[in-house]
Amino acid sequence: MIRHKKETKKSSILYKLFALSIILSFIGLIFIFESSSVRSFSEYSNSFHYLKMQSIWLVLGIAALIFFSFFDYHKLYYLAFSFMMMTIILLIFVLIPGIGNKVGGARRWFDLGFFNVQPTELAKFSVILYLSSWLVHRERKRFFAFIAFIGILMFLIVLQPDMGTAIIVFSLSVFIYFLAGIELWYLAIFLPLSFFIFYFLIKLSPYRFNRLLAFFDPSRDPLGITYHINQILISLANGGILGRGLGASRQKYLFLPEAHTDSIFAIVGEEFGFFGGLLIILTFLVFFYYLFRISQSASDRFGRLLAGGIFVFFNLQVVINLAAIVNLIPLTGIPLPFMSYGGSNLLISFSLLGIAINIARQSRTI
Repeated sequence: MIRHKKETKKSSILYKLFALSIILSFIGLIFIFESSSVRSFSEYSNSFHYLKMQSIWLVLGIAALIFFSFFDYHKLYYLAFSFMMMTIILLIFVLIPGIGNKVGGARRWFDLGFFNVQPTELAKFSVILYLSSWLVHRERKRFFAFIAFIGILMFLIVLQPDMGTAIIVFSLSVFIYFLAGIELWYLAIFLPLSFFIFYFLIKLSPYRFNRLLAFFDPSRDPLGITYHINQILISLANGGILGRGLGASRQKYLFLPEAHTDSIFAIVGEEFGFFGGLLIILTFLVFFYYLFRISQSASDRFGRLLAGGIFVFFNLQVVINLAAIVNLIPLTGIPLPFMSYGGSNLLISFSLLGIAINIARQSRTI
């Protein structure tokens, strides 16, 4: 009887976790259409182009979630190295002119005709798998090998350039190393040095440095480097407490850059106000809570590291995206999970959620 109750409670939590991801994705579809219809018509003579593409990726994402929910996560231990090697090869190939597609000064995508694929999203997936499998055994003298590995990944990602993803992958790596609990005192030296290196990379690039200046002074160049953040803040201010109402956003009419991708929360805030934005945040908090419970209840060390990495992945993306939207940190180009337009991120998000569900299914309790 007790075991039956525990299984029922576990199933309830997993259904809720799945339902939350679907709810966020469908809200995302609504706002992707809302914020992209004008741009979509001007670019493709079809107001539904971005909605259609995201819907296709959503179906693929749900299929990936179902697959990984039933694929024994222990087998990923033996596949992690292959995933990592494939990721590194793709990160090299995307930098080659004629193979990688260059958009807006960045070479980050493979153009496969019908859609684009971003290998840096696969890097987030692979680094969670690889480090969880690599650090599952508490062996000493791994820190410098860990640094070399992270250095190679950061180098390939920064070359694209994609500083936002570099920060995500770096943070994921450090958190998983911390969760593994191996020679933690090295981090006390490594982290300050890392912040200096990131600042040097920002200082080295005029584009990144201008973003930093825009963060400190949004009024510095309203029609130039601070245009994006100013338009975001205008969206949020226009929304007020209750918002303008569904479909009533003015900023979506090509005023707000990346309205259907990284800045989608600004459209949510404009149309549904403070309370609408707060509801989205509360939904993510409940989502995080269930993921945290899964990470705490995993039946083995590999499962705990894997689930912990997945928990950190979603937290980092949501916190960085929302913090940038309200100008707590510089804009980084990090999408909001399940809601922002972007097939690669959506597919990876559902795949990682599927792994978390599989870990929960094999745990004794949640």
